[in-house]
Amino acid sequence: MQLPSPIKCIDLAREIDAILIGDQDRMIRGINEIHKVVEGDLTFVDVEKYYASSLASAASVVLINKETECPPDKSLLIVKDPFQIYNDLIERFRRKNGLTSAVDPTAIIHPSAILEPGVVVGPDVKIGANCYVQSNCYIGGGTQIGERVIIDAGTTIGSNAFYFKDYGTHREKWHSGGHVCIEDDVFIGSLCTINRGVSGITRIGKGSKLDCQVHVGHGVEIGEDCLIAGQVGIGGKTIIGNWVTIYGQAGIANNLVIADRVTVLAKSGIGHNLEEGKTYF
Repeated sequence: MQLPSPIKCIDLAREIDAILIGDQDRMIRGINEIHKVVEGDLTFVDVEKYYASSLASAASVVLINKETECPPDKSLLIVKDPFQIYNDLIERFRRKNGLTSAVDPTAIIHPSAILEPGVVVGPDVKIGANCYVQSNCYIGGGTQIGERVIIDAGTTIGSNAFYFKDYGTHREKWHSGGHVCIEDDVFIGSLCTINRGVSGITRIGKGSKLDCQVHVGHGVEIGEDCLIAGQVGIGGKTIIGNWVTIYGQAGIANNLVIADRVTVLAKSGIGHNLEEGKTYF
């Protein structure tokens, strides 16, 4: 998630009452969870066994709950509850999705695109040439849709990530600051659900085809020319290569990598990475 304008570390430290270690003038340009960070991003860590990986990540600024040695290319902000600060910042800077009309006035829809009655389009959505969106679809804020995309009736794109922080006594929802990108020539059947990323992008690659009632979790990346049959569920942040075929009712766990040209047979349960060109059941 990119910020509308950069924030200086020292300014944020004062605002959230944090102890600052490292370069006070370092600029924060984005906010991302650890899986998605790039240089200029702020992320958080609140479990000591993950300190090393967070401090070695591409993030430039880390919210952390304990003073520790700061790498030379980073700044640390020490606070009591890093997750809460991170979550509050996402909520503060993301574009709110509340709608007062069926099509938000900030949406950009190509004149050749067809939207049937009952389609709802959120803010900052882009829909390309020769797309066809059937009745009662919801296209959430920030969604980017390429050209010649077909979306059948009742599908939801850009719903909130199913992602919760476990405090032991309660679970708190991660605010979803990411969005969905659907590339050219994609087909999406009826009653599919495609979650937006927590802080990054959920992507459906060029030419891929989804049958009815497919669920794509937050931050999933589906490659080009994939075929995914009905009632498949794909867990958050899983990466699927090109020319992958997944048959009906297969369940795929989160954080996996499925290589190019894999075939997953019907009703399979996938809990580990899959090698290129193989068939699994």
